[in-house]
Amino acid sequence: MARRTRGVGAEHEERRGQIADAVLAVVAERGLAAVSLTTVAARAGVSAGRVQHYFPTRQRLVEAAFDRANARSSARISALVGPHPEGVPARRVLTVVLTELVPHDEESRLHLRVRQAFTALALADESIAARLRADYAVLHDRIAALLARDERVDAADPHAVAVRLVGLAEALAYYTLIGVSTPEDARRQVLTAIGQVYGGPVTE
Repeated sequence: MARRTRGVGAEHEERRGQIADAVLAVVAERGLAAVSLTTVAARAGVSAGRVQHYFPTRQRLVEAAFDRANARSSARISALVGPHPEGVPARRVLTVVLTELVPHDEESRLHLRVRQAFTALALADESIAARLRADYAVLHDRIAALLARDERVDAADPHAVAVRLVGLAEALAYYTLIGVSTPEDARRQVLTAIGQVYGGPVTE
């Protein structure tokens, strides 16, 4: 019986993923400014030429880190919400999504450090800014949909509420990363904002 092998495409994606993980490791240890073909190659245990084959520029490396961190964050949210989010109360899903935007452990801190660094790059790079606008549009729409399907929410404009909640969480993430706020206080403020939207007490 012939041995089954993975396709070239699967191997290509696996190697890209390994290099993207190396980017995240460099960011965790030394910050985004330390990301380069050389530092990532050393962390991944491959040649700089191999890294450049998959990611021709430093910007591609940074984008890979952003994508990898977002994928990990999405996986964390899915694990917390469960395999069938449509059957989970909207407030529970909303709480998980928004509190995951605030750093509270090593994994979320890494994700949000990359996210904040990517946001900083967007101030000087319209292509990155356009990508972030598209990402935020999707996030805002999803949160607005959660609010709209919950009859306990009395919001004339769910989308405006979604933008406000995400903006609060992201600002608190920045404050937490630079030490202005503690993770506990930031989480409490996010939960309080959700409670205000529902017109009731703060809950998890």
